[in-house]
Amino acid sequence: MPRTLPLKHHLPDDEVYARFRACRDATERARWQVIYLKTQHRTAKAIAEVTGYSPRWVRALIHRYNDGGPEALRDRRHDHPGAPPMLSPEQQADLDAALEMGSAPDGGPWTGPKVARWIERATGRAHVHNQRGWEWMLRLGFSAQTPRPAHDGADLAAQAAFKK
Repeated sequence: MPRTLPLKHHLPDDEVYARFRACRDATERARWQVIYLKTQHRTAKAIAEVTGYSPRWVRALIHRYNDGGPEALRDRRHDHPGAPPMLSPEQQADLDAALEMGSAPDGGPWTGPKVARWIERATGRAHVHNQRGWEWMLRLGFSAQTPRPAHDGADLAAQAAFKK
């Protein structure tokens, strides 16, 4: 007969169920469901069939709960704020002012690569990808300003008549 994994009772069973039902984060909710089903004396294999997790992961969650209590089931991915912004608020204001002036330093319209080169100069970074320049343009509310293509076989008289 296989050994069953015991569950430490950090919380009463009805509190485990209440947390399972009240949880709004999908990952945490699934973890609470595993613990709730374990309070019903189900095996790891049976819990895995219900939740879609592997029995190994079910056992890992039970061990995590036994060792760390309710706090151990929290989704810790939300604790990582990500990388700091590439530009400080002052540099963002300077870039916004530069884009407002209309034309890039070379006289043409602003493009993603031109903004990337501007960011390189402003931040002292060795390399900024062209895509980052485009993303900063969009973040500041700008879009690519390219003229519409002219068609070779366009009939100017027909176009003027259509506009009327």
